[in-house]
Amino acid sequence: MAYSFKLNSLEQYNIAYKKSVEDPEGFWGDIASSFYWRKKWDKVLDWNFTEPKVEWFRNGKLNITENCIDRHLGTIGNQPAIIWEPNDPDEHHRVLTYRELHLKVMQFANVLKNNGVHKGDRVCIYMGMVPELAIAVLACARIGAIHSVIFGGFSAQSIADRLQDAHAEFIVTCDGAFRGNKEIPLKAVIDDALVQCKFVKKVIVLTRTRTPVSMLKGRDVWWEDEVRKVETMGNPDCAAAEMDAEDPLFILYTSGSTGKPKGVVHTVAGYMVWTTYTFVNMLQYNQGDIHFCTADIGWITGHSYIVYGPLAAGGTSLMFEGIPTWPDAGRFWDIIDKHQVNILYTAPTAIRSLMSFGNDPLIGKNLSSLKTLGTVGEPINEEAWHWYDENIGKKKCPIIDTWWQTETGGCLITNLAGVTPAIPGWATLPMPGVQPLLVDEKGEEVTEKDEHGMLKGNLCIKAPWPGILRTTYGDHQRCFTNYFATYPNLYFTGDGALKDENGNYRITGRVDDVLNISGHRIGTAEVENAINMHAGVVESAVVGYPHDIKGQGIYAFVIHNGAHADENLSRQDISQTVSKIIGAIAKPDKIQFVKGLPKTRSGKIMRRILRKIAEGEINNLGDTTTLLDPDVVDDIKNGRL
Repeated sequence: MAYSFKLNSLEQYNIAYKKSVEDPEGFWGDIASSFYWRKKWDKVLDWNFTEPKVEWFRNGKLNITENCIDRHLGTIGNQPAIIWEPNDPDEHHRVLTYRELHLKVMQFANVLKNNGVHKGDRVCIYMGMVPELAIAVLACARIGAIHSVIFGGFSAQSIADRLQDAHAEFIVTCDGAFRGNKEIPLKAVIDDALVQCKFVKKVIVLTRTRTPVSMLKGRDVWWEDEVRKVETMGNPDCAAAEMDAEDPLFILYTSGSTGKPKGVVHTVAGYMVWTTYTFVNMLQYNQGDIHFCTADIGWITGHSYIVYGPLAAGGTSLMFEGIPTWPDAGRFWDIIDKHQVNILYTAPTAIRSLMSFGNDPLIGKNLSSLKTLGTVGEPINEEAWHWYDENIGKKKCPIIDTWWQTETGGCLITNLAGVTPAIPGWATLPMPGVQPLLVDEKGEEVTEKDEHGMLKGNLCIKAPWPGILRTTYGDHQRCFTNYFATYPNLYFTGDGALKDENGNYRITGRVDDVLNISGHRIGTAEVENAINMHAGVVESAVVGYPHDIKGQGIYAFVIHNGAHADENLSRQDISQTVSKIIGAIAKPDKIQFVKGLPKTRSGKIMRRILRKIAEGEINNLGDTTTLLDPDVVDDIKNGRL
């Protein structure tokens, strides 16, 4: 498949970007024409950021699964759509061609219909990283049900909150999931959640771990039994429901500043166009490439760049059930070697973790198939960027540093692999269609450069791109308040950024993670980057806390390999490193050595929790059960300085 919208040079990028700003309707109308539509749209774009109201491809009719699967059957039906690598390297991997995926999606779509699911119903999916998770997602989309995937590490209370918010009456889950050396009892967690959610009508359970589970008569059914029923009926065909361009495709819950979950809603057409366009261009995807995105489908990265973007592009997507450090720290490299992976798209957190094991896990691993490397989830520090470049890419693979959010649907700012320049630590240029703006606290555009010749401000976007969120489920006012109220007529990202004279952007971290030290504004990401440069530091997180003299002091939580037996000397060494890189003003006032940091599964450090610990509010930390490893919080509290 040739991609008519693929940008192959810096000149083509510049032309595309200019057109996307000057004539967004003409630009996106051309790109959308390369997809399959039941009925073409009446108008490409209608929008305002005051309500906010955004409509792309108004009155267009389509089904995203026809674009992700059906339209490929005549040309690449026998090409792998999904390669699945299990948690246990001794278990056999699975390959699903587009033809096989098509059959399985239709089968499960019929299972959903047989169990009472209709267009517009919300279906909660709580599964491990098995191919059936992708099948369930696509089956929902095929019949027009709205899927809400919940990461398989969330607690029963978190699930109950999300089920209640979406009023999801249907659940798809597994008996359990394998993750490293752990077995996670998914069905048991669902059962605990359903104590509070009596409105749930059906729970469809896939067998994975063979963990004994409770199956309630009339409510709980086995995936395998339901598929067999469909098979005995003969023809498994399931016509794709006709969807309006602006019909909801899915709800994905993201962390809010309050305890109440925030359900970001993405719609069918704009999301499809955006994820496919960004996938092909940022990674410079070619037909037949094997693309390994290491995220979980429970997060937006997995939705956009394991399932929808790659499949709509007719790509081959590798799904991995396990973790990068089990059974040893060479697991990623084994997978790349085994499947001859061409593209690796992973998180800086994973890179830094693997760095800490040294280069021994790389010995004997053939990584020569790699042609593109990518990072996602947080800004990558320069040390990790260079390690990735030298040891994984062998200085032959372009690295893309992608900046985006759950709310944006897909990548907004990145270099395009090998096409536009990469700068270590910088996200660089906006994708065509994205119009960033740096503003000050009053919402005025920043025009004064700092002493380094940079513009520095709060990152906003001036106009909609096709993948922008449309609302927060059941509470449009919350969408307005969170994203459009801070600065009128702008989408506020919540992040700060630098912009250089060539238009490149560097994300400096959340704006509420900017410290004010004796009147000097210092980004936490800046301090963390400096700390991470120190030999022996694996990772760090920095927050502010009240300081009698400076107003705010700097509290650093540091994972250190303990090369020095003398902790105080190590603290002094780290402070010296920060002083050397940023200046004495940025030296941490407190450095606490920790075993781990409180993170979501997507790798986001929950600084809100660290800030409260630093401030001494250790009895008011909110819900910590949604963290990847809630136990680290107790360790950090006990070691508080």
